[in-house]
Amino acid sequence: MSDEQQVPGDADGTGAESGSVHRAGFVALVGRPNVGKSTLTNALVGEKVAITSTKPQTTRRAIRGIVTREDSQIILVDTPGVHRPRTLLGERLNDLVRETLGEVDVVGFCLPADQKIGPGDRFIAEDLVEMRTGRRGPRVVAIVTKIDLVGRDVLAEHLMNVDQLMDFDEIVPISAVKGEQIDVLMDVVTRQLPEGPQLYPDDQLTEETRDDRISELIREAALEGVRDELPHSIAVVVEEVVEVDPDGDAFTPVEPGTGRLVVRATLFVERDSQKGIIIGRGGSRLKEVGSRARSEINALLGRKVHLDLRVKVAKEWQRDPKQLGRLGF
Repeated sequence: MSDEQQVPGDADGTGAESGSVHRAGFVALVGRPNVGKSTLTNALVGEKVAITSTKPQTTRRAIRGIVTREDSQIILVDTPGVHRPRTLLGERLNDLVRETLGEVDVVGFCLPADQKIGPGDRFIAEDLVEMRTGRRGPRVVAIVTKIDLVGRDVLAEHLMNVDQLMDFDEIVPISAVKGEQIDVLMDVVTRQLPEGPQLYPDDQLTEETRDDRISELIREAALEGVRDELPHSIAVVVEEVVEVDPDGDAFTPVEPGTGRLVVRATLFVERDSQKGIIIGRGGSRLKEVGSRARSEINALLGRKVHLDLRVKVAKEWQRDPKQLGRLGF
């Protein structure tokens, strides 16, 4: 080997700091429902930008989280879980994932270590292989999530099975909850990104609007403790965020920063029986939802808010194109 040592990332070996390579691009996290995509997004960003829940199909939009480092900027797209759709909403969520995959530079295919590879994983792998056939598709990194839940022998076997699923550019085992291998994953993803300038300001962590983040936090609180089909039937719309006179009319707006901040939002369900479940006896469950969501919204906005929640029925909205449009899908 010669005395000249090549600097990593510096193709011509000059090593000049002023000419160091900067990489930037979009990275989609995909996988079956409930494989840890949202938890991983939050771990990589370092702040909560995507809601999490043990309920499948929590994510309904391609939520972008932004990780800015000295040598790179990674724009994460946390997609809905790919599944066999039973409603028009499910079809639209799957379409959103496929559309997203066609626009990103890297795909992070999440495969949980505590679950065997199944038909859903093979379905996604087949889609990715097809995308890379005959044209330049995205680079694909297998991200083996939840390694804190299994022993070494199980993990080793799982990694071998993942390796046989398709021709991955890299395979990285991680635990988002424990923070294990997160820095390694960011380095691996950065290597797969194209060279390019920074796309967002240093302090921007997400593309989500304030109202979108508030509605998601309310939906996250509403998902806690519900069962069966109800999680899929809940949608939230923020009607307004307004400052009102704390000593006067609760509906009279005042100058920003001078009054009480009020968030008014509506939770939509599909049937009257579901409305009763959300509200609870004497409004007890809706109060719990409001209390849980309010603490998260206070943290998001950096001030205390008054949360005014209403529950309405939008019959079979998951199957109704017009109602899906009104609810933002």
